[in-house]
Parts: sequence; C-alpha cells; structure tokens
Amino acid sequence: MKGALAYVALGANLGDRLATLREAVRRIDGSHGLTVLRCSAVWETAAVGPPQPDYLNAVIEVDACKAPWAHLQRLHEIERSLGRVRRAEERWGPRTLDLDLLWQGGLILQQGDLELPHPRITERSFVLAPLAELAPSLPLGERAVAAWLEARPAGERASVRRVGPLAV
Repeated sequence: MKGALAYVALGANLGDRLATLREAVRRIDGSHGLTVLRCSAVWETAAVGPPQPDYLNAVIEVDACKAPWAHLQRLHEIERSLGRVRRAEERWGPRTLDLDLLWQGGLILQQGDLELPHPRITERSFVLAPLAELAPSLPLGERAVAAWLEARPAGERASVRRVGPLAV
C-alpha cells in the first residue's frame, strides 16, 4: 500500500444494480491514485425516503494516494458516467449509483460537501454491515464499526440481507 487506507460505500437501486456496482468497482480500480484492495459482499435493503426499488449496497477498501477531495471528485465523475443525476430536491431518491467516501486514513474533517468520517455512517445498517465484513474494529468515534452495527435496532439490522459476492 502506497497511500492511505480508505473505504467507499456503493449503492444502486435502478437498472441492473449488480452490474452497475461491479462496473463502478472496475472504474474506481482503474482510476489514478485509487487501487481496490478488497470488496465486501453485496447486501440488499429497502430504500430510505420515498417509495422506490430496493438497494444493493457494498463497501470497498481502497489504497487512496491523493487527497480526499480528489477522490470524492473522481467518485462523482464515475457516478455521472454511469447515469447518476444529482438533484438537490431529491436527497433520498432513486439512483443508478451512489458512491460515498466513508473514511480515509483516519482523517476527521468537514469542508463543504466532504465530511470524514461520513456523517451518517453510524446510523446506517446498510453501510455498517458490509463495512463490518472488511473492518469490524475500525474506530468511528467512541466505538468500532462492529459495535456500531450491533447498536442499531434489531429490526433494521435484520432488514439488511446479504445476497452474494461483489468481487469482479
């Protein structure tokens, strides 16, 4: 590893969800300054927000050799190239692809659109479950990832279903 360890969440609920997640992983791995090290399994969960199709979610571990801003910009470029249209009025709407930089090198920062660790990481079982596969002891504030997942409501944890491999 040459850079900082980072974790990226992937989600999709429109189109061929699994193919989109796999293509996003390929494009991230092919990006200058980002190398995919490991992939979680794929998890399925009901969408948050207005009625819409269920999401497929996963987390990847990457070697990140640039500043977080550069990585976030690249993730947004990949989203757009795979059909994502960001609308301010549609915060939790359906999407072809959602890529979130969750954590990078233990940095704690808040600048514009970028906040590390991701501000809602500990509130989302659909992020915590795949992240716990890769980094159960990763510290997020006063708890590790696995402890945050265990602290989520049982019904919410149960609604996140492991469906198979993401590996491409």
